[in-house]
Amino acid sequence: MFAAALTSALAACGGDPAAGNGGNAGAKAGGGPGGQGGGDRPTAVTTLRLRPERFAERYSAIGTVKARESVTVTAKVSEIVQQVHFDSGDTVAAGAPLVTLSQRQQEAALAEAQAAADEAERLFRRQRELAEQQLIARAQLDNQRAARDAANARVAQIRAQLSDRVIRAPFAGVLGLRQVSPGALVTPGTAIATLDALERVYVDFPLPESQLGRAAAGARVTGTVAGYPGRTFAGLVSIVDTRLDPVARAALVRADFPNVDRVLRPGMLVNVELAGSEREALLVPEIAVVQVGRESFLYRVKDDDSVEQVPVTIAARSEGRAEIASGASIGDRIVVEGTGKLRPGAKISESAAKIAADAASSPASPAMPANAPPTNAPPTAASGGSTATSPAATGR
Repeated sequence: MFAAALTSALAACGGDPAAGNGGNAGAKAGGGPGGQGGGDRPTAVTTLRLRPERFAERYSAIGTVKARESVTVTAKVSEIVQQVHFDSGDTVAAGAPLVTLSQRQQEAALAEAQAAADEAERLFRRQRELAEQQLIARAQLDNQRAARDAANARVAQIRAQLSDRVIRAPFAGVLGLRQVSPGALVTPGTAIATLDALERVYVDFPLPESQLGRAAAGARVTGTVAGYPGRTFAGLVSIVDTRLDPVARAALVRADFPNVDRVLRPGMLVNVELAGSEREALLVPEIAVVQVGRESFLYRVKDDDSVEQVPVTIAARSEGRAEIASGASIGDRIVVEGTGKLRPGAKISESAAKIAADAASSPASPAMPANAPPTNAPPTAASGGSTATSPAATGR
């Protein structure tokens, strides 16, 4: 009686004791999410076909601005400042007086030396007349000539000392901050002001020995500075130093930049870019390059939409692009975005975003107006068509 009740209960639940695990096996065979029946889905990526492009490699470095001519104006003698002829920031011409030092002692010495020179000149003329009349020996006339020349040299010496008391600009340029005032005692080496010629400036930057071939005189250089964002300065390579730093294995390159508005100032840091000559090259976005240790790879798409890992050699990198020197060829289809999800042999499909972007960039077909309804849209009453109703749609 108990066995009959158990059989009736199992029948009501739809189970079959004899079937046992057969129902579960059938469910697993149906290919649920964890089963094998669904297969591997292709990975959505974006791809690119390689073609030659114009490419100019750029080398970047940090340079320092230097004035074309630069000096710290100092005094040659110890003396009191009598007069200052400039203000901070003035633009001066070559030879313009900057500071006058006290000259009273030298002026008195000059008057004394000049009087002695005049007396020596009179004696020489008198003795010359006597020598012509053979009233004195020729040797006496020669001694007087030497005394006259010595007196004149003494006058020239004191005049030179007087000129040292007037400090002048050695070249045209812009003065920096004034460091002295009238009445101050200056000595040799005392800084009076800085003077810089800023109409044109130099930018010095290091260049590795592997790049020296592109730094010939006249090569174009561009630079940017933090103080003027968005502005680019253009210059030309002036000279490459004859010696390399034995530690850094780099040579110092000097570029010449026009600086009419005096924006570039000595000591500024400049982000320098040295452009090479343009050439045809195979370029890929840098995100397409997979770096494993010291080796670089690309994922190349085969005819069956599976990918293979191809080792490549990178010749140069610039502005987010890498130049492929070897390992890939023109016409190869490579994966750009989505490389992190791939393994060799994996299947791929073009991402929906890429397909939509390609469709948007392609011209519209002339046979299909831009405002035409999609081909799979149901006909409307306005178009004069009739709508068929399936039994499934009506619930029958």
